Amino acid sequence: MSASPTQPLRGAIIGAGYFSQFHYEAWTRIPEVKIVAASNRTLEKAEKKCRDYGIPTSYGDWKEMIDTEKPDFVDIITPPPTHLEICSYLAERNIHMICQKPITPSYEESVELATLVDSTEARFMVHENWRWQPWYRNIKALLDEGTLGKLFSIHFLMRVGDGWGEDAYLDRQPYFRDYPQLLMFETGVHFLDTFRYPGGEVSSLYAKLNKRNPVIAGEDSGIVICNFSNGATATLDANRFNEADTDDARFTFGVMRIDSSKGHLQMNLAGDMTFNPLGEPTQTIEYEYPRINFASDCCFQLQRHFVEHLLNKLPFESEAEDYLKTLNLVEACYKSAATGQVVTL
Repeated sequence: MSASPTQPLRGAIIGAGYFSQFHYEAWTRIPEVKIVAASNRTLEKAEKKCRDYGIPTSYGDWKEMIDTEKPDFVDIITPPPTHLEICSYLAERNIHMICQKPITPSYEESVELATLVDSTEARFMVHENWRWQPWYRNIKALLDEGTLGKLFSIHFLMRVGDGWGEDAYLDRQPYFRDYPQLLMFETGVHFLDTFRYPGGEVSSLYAKLNKRNPVIAGEDSGIVICNFSNGATATLDANRFNEADTDDARFTFGVMRIDSSKGHLQMNLAGDMTFNPLGEPTQTIEYEYPRINFASDCCFQLQRHFVEHLLNKLPFESEAEDYLKTLNLVEACYKSAATGQVVTL
């Protein structure tokens, strides 16, 4: 980091659910930050996180924590229905924030929140960690440097296998069973964002969504075809019901093929990547993708970016205004699935 405060940034965390462990651990490795407090509606969970990660104070009421601690920033790791209230409270106090996706349960509320934050001095970043997974960073670099040539198409095949049976999504995230919208709202949004990351803006899309497990409320399977403004396409073939041929389906979440003017690139379930230049032998793509924490330590990479850009007063990659474009694609998927028609953006 090219700039650092004389004292560490004072951070606070709201939330202590399953995924929060990756946030908490990542903050311990960022020396420019000191997490001073954590809160959770179940105080015992906040107390445990504080013990596990050396955080001095725990709260059962997040407002009390904010008013007492007056942190420089807050990491919000709570369900989407809570985000509008929490983020509005922070924005009105000009407290910076990093918030898990989706921003809110609806696109309209997300626009409302983005507009509010923009009217204050608070900085807001969406915790869209998917694009910080090293395979996406590497692919973007290969495209930018011209190794792959012009992008033609992206195809991602996802099979996670954690959504079948009456105990779908296990003890990790059982509330997924009750989401009225699931696959695209919770998981597909990541892929739409990572499609935009190397491909640019989507001009139209078509989606067919299905529910394979009858015990859940929302959809758990779907195919989405995106058309980019530059003529390229991206296809997501996603299914949380069927299993993948790996012991760790949640490392890369699937396999990927990219076709381009100079050949094609493939990534397997282990993160290994190859490139086949047209008419030439297969090349192994060397890059770092350690099996650390969630999906090769993407939470740490994102949170490090947040701190660096906050200190240097630079734009975040996932500013609210930009992320609204990704959320708009999610809305378009549900509209397309409901009407059976291509949706133009």
